[in-house]
Amino acid sequence: MKEFFIRRTPSDHRPGSERCTLIRVNDDGEILAVDSHCDSVLGYDSSELEGETVHRILAARQDDPFAPTHRQKLENGESVLITFRHKEGFFFTAALGLSTQTNDADSLNEARISQRGNAPIDLRLMRLAENSAGFGTWELDIASNDVTWSDGMYQLLELRPGSQITPDQAMFYCQESQSRIRALTRRCIRTAQSFSIPVTLTTARQNVRQVKLTGRALKSGDRIQRLVGTMVDQTHEYHRVLDRQQAEKLLSATMSATEDLIVAVDKNLNFLRFNQPFEKAFEKIFQKTPKPGDNLSVLLADFPNERRLSERLWQRAFERDSYVVELPLTEKEERLPLYEIHYQRLIGANGEVTGAVQVARDISHRVHNASSGDHRLQHDPTTGLINRKTFLSRLRRSLQQKARRDGADSLLYLDLDSFESFNDIAGHGVADRYLRELASNLGVKVRQRDALARLSGNTFALLIENCPEARARKIADEILELIRNFIFSWQDRQLQTTASGGLLFMGGNTPSDPEQLLTQAADLCHTAKTSGRNRIHAAPALKQDMDESTTNRLLERIHYALDQNALILEYQTMKPVASVTWGDHIEILARLPGETEGEPALQPDQFLPIAERFDLSKRLDRHVIRQTLAWLGRQRLLEPRLKYCGFNLSLASVLDDRFADFVAATLRESAYAPDVFCFEIREAHATQYPDEVAVLCDTLHGVGCRVALEGAGASVESYGLAARLPVDIIKLDQKIMEHLNDDPVQQVMVEALHRIAEAAGKTTVATFIESDDALRKVRTLGVHYGQGFRLSRPRPLDELKPAEVQLSTGNIGG
Repeated sequence: MKEFFIRRTPSDHRPGSERCTLIRVNDDGEILAVDSHCDSVLGYDSSELEGETVHRILAARQDDPFAPTHRQKLENGESVLITFRHKEGFFFTAALGLSTQTNDADSLNEARISQRGNAPIDLRLMRLAENSAGFGTWELDIASNDVTWSDGMYQLLELRPGSQITPDQAMFYCQESQSRIRALTRRCIRTAQSFSIPVTLTTARQNVRQVKLTGRALKSGDRIQRLVGTMVDQTHEYHRVLDRQQAEKLLSATMSATEDLIVAVDKNLNFLRFNQPFEKAFEKIFQKTPKPGDNLSVLLADFPNERRLSERLWQRAFERDSYVVELPLTEKEERLPLYEIHYQRLIGANGEVTGAVQVARDISHRVHNASSGDHRLQHDPTTGLINRKTFLSRLRRSLQQKARRDGADSLLYLDLDSFESFNDIAGHGVADRYLRELASNLGVKVRQRDALARLSGNTFALLIENCPEARARKIADEILELIRNFIFSWQDRQLQTTASGGLLFMGGNTPSDPEQLLTQAADLCHTAKTSGRNRIHAAPALKQDMDESTTNRLLERIHYALDQNALILEYQTMKPVASVTWGDHIEILARLPGETEGEPALQPDQFLPIAERFDLSKRLDRHVIRQTLAWLGRQRLLEPRLKYCGFNLSLASVLDDRFADFVAATLRESAYAPDVFCFEIREAHATQYPDEVAVLCDTLHGVGCRVALEGAGASVESYGLAARLPVDIIKLDQKIMEHLNDDPVQQVMVEALHRIAEAAGKTTVATFIESDDALRKVRTLGVHYGQGFRLSRPRPLDELKPAEVQLSTGNIGG
């Protein structure tokens, strides 16, 4: 039985506005009980749900709390976002957590445990115990001098159970200990003193075993009547100890035979072992002599910079099988030995991480002598990272290889904020030490396959290879957080700053010139700085034929259109294909006016990349919404006819926490109902940021607007998103529509998406209907609405007028 709590947070997020309810479900998924708050959250009272399955209140099977992915998170104490079905038929997203959990069968288990009495033990149980544990029992009757053995004794000596054997013959199997066994037996008979000794046996099959022989006296009154004892096989443990001793000798010899610095620690950074070179180097640098059992963090308490770096390096060693870094052991001086440090994780017998080993080799001679001039030419002398020239060469090689692989690559350009003040406060020497240690920390954070470089001054670059966009964004955010939390201690002062970054996604239209890519990433970084610093601005790489002058010209035109309200708005009609529906259904499209009169307007694919690159896409979205609502406000006769008005959202708006507030404030001034307006979110964005999109859907629903998933069918994730994402409309992708009339596979995919959407209470829209055949096929499959040149082409928004009605007193509308 599991007891879940469901917490629903309204879009306004007012303090105390959360609504919670508890629901008790057995292991078969049957609802046993709900509390009195169920009505305010789910719309049901207790009598309507008790005895029903939990799927009655879920939007889809993917939301089942008993599913493995959800169950694991819930049992770990985490909450999960689930889409629920309200009694009224609409869907909403809420947090689900596990309150209590018990096994349904626990109430039936009422057995008790008590101590066994003096009743005789079943021989079958005794044989099972002896075979499992590798032991036998013996007994000597002092009066008759008779010895009895259990089956386990015969098995240890590899004799057939019941074989006729005398005590003297038995002693033959333990030649080295005969005298001692006899002496201990006589002493036990005489003084009742127990004994326990190790014995080496040579069995009947000439196998050597190490056993432990024990004996004790049993009295009857004051007289000793019998001796009893056990023989326990310890051969496996004996060999394990021998192997360990041999390994210890081998390890000690290996550690003594090398000049490399070797040290092993446990997960708490306590020293397990280290060799003499490490001890000497540690004592020379830190003036402290380490001992086994000492804690590394405690020893480095007076060296905060080195302590923080060391802790990060060891923590990374616990998380990975192995890795290699190059850095000095301390940053106190500029001319220090450079070490190549290998880390290897230690794994216990049960697969758990027990610690790690570090092997550091001095490579200063390789770096600084004449034969390593190439190294000096390829690396930055201050940080040891690769320099700008080497990074551009690596980037060029990656671009050449990109044509032969499908992985996504990204380029991150970083610039430290207000770093110049460090030179004024502490001088160039301390600033260089800050950069060296920061570079070491960054080297620990980045993946081994990626290339990290210092370009110049306080700018760095990172090439992130074969990594999806969402993961690349996360890596960039983690690096920004590391820089923000990095503290360098100097003379009782702490130097700390943030960074701004430009993240460039290198897709199919990526230029082949590395310098051009670096310039684009630097522009994104500049945009992040001017937008407030301590942030990452991301955008795809611009097309190869887009030079700097073209970019600047487009940027000026975008700024002019936004500042002068000069955007050209068009609309494209959405028409019902399955049944007749009254009213206008339109999608708003934005165009950029030409530079001169008569020049054609620019389409979104021509200017949106520039808007995204210079952080203008969010402003562009808001401007289109405001301009559209202002125009609609002047067309009051359209209000009864307009049933749907859709806007496309950029990723910047999707991730903007204040976007829903902007929509609510803008619609407050409008005479049109909020449910007329729908905001379309691309499927690619919903796939990358499902949680953020779910929250945005809830907040927009709270305003009263609708949400559409645009581009459904572009990936396999479409089917899951269509079922569980709290959107109202599913718009099919262009790719899935291109060959709909002659491709059976595409038809099956469209039908599946339509059925999923219908089961979840959502409306479907087929886009890019360009022919009569496509229109007939869409109508056959039951899709609700259609959009495309076959139905209507984009037209200026000013042409959207209410129908003209002729009256004797004059005309209305038109």
